[in-house]
Amino acid sequence: MTRLCIVGEYNPDFPPHAATNAAIEHSCRYLGIEVSYEWASTESMVSSNLKQFSGFWIAPGSPYKSMEGALRVIQYARELNIPCLGTCGGFQHMVIEYARNVLGYKDATHAEYDPYASNLFISSLACSLAGCEMELEFAEGSSVAKIYGKTKAKENYYCNFGVSDEAVPLLRDGPLKVVGSDSEGDVRVLELPGHPYFVATLFVPQNRSQPDNPHPLINAFLGAMSKTATVNAPSTKRFAP
Repeated sequence: MTRLCIVGEYNPDFPPHAATNAAIEHSCRYLGIEVSYEWASTESMVSSNLKQFSGFWIAPGSPYKSMEGALRVIQYARELNIPCLGTCGGFQHMVIEYARNVLGYKDATHAEYDPYASNLFISSLACSLAGCEMELEFAEGSSVAKIYGKTKAKENYYCNFGVSDEAVPLLRDGPLKVVGSDSEGDVRVLELPGHPYFVATLFVPQNRSQPDNPHPLINAFLGAMSKTATVNAPSTKRFAP
């Protein structure tokens, strides 16, 4: 069976976590597939055997207990073409991993861990987006636009942090693409072209999933997992899990 690891500090009283579980069930029924999923603390991801999983969902709810554990999972999924979805806090940590390991900013960090750091790729938003619904525009021809089947959509947010203004031009220097923004042009969706599925959203798509209308991003994520499960983490790759 396809195995999904949801990386984060699970809290049954945190609405996006309950919504994550429900959204997976909605999409599995819609797609007619079976996916075994489990939550794992970021602390456990520092040394866990990642080869046992077919995909990773980097969940909302930062600060994580271990940034190192979260970044290790993201790097593994990115380098070995394992489907990976990051939402809210997951988006933020996918930005940090990319900044450190692709762009070469080894001191790139997150204001929630160190607000006075000199190289903040993720900073506090001027206004909290928690509880907000906002319209997004997706880049024409992007995988995300194709998944939605349109270039505009409304989504819900549950966050207080986003890409810092200073980091935006740096973020655009590499292969990770900004493919979604809000009405003010702020970065809200990222994808890695050529990867089976590597998508980060500052919004929480799981909050809009319904039993009769599962979210397209989650459908696509679980579908990609099912397709790539049999080729999980080839040993010829350089990354050592």
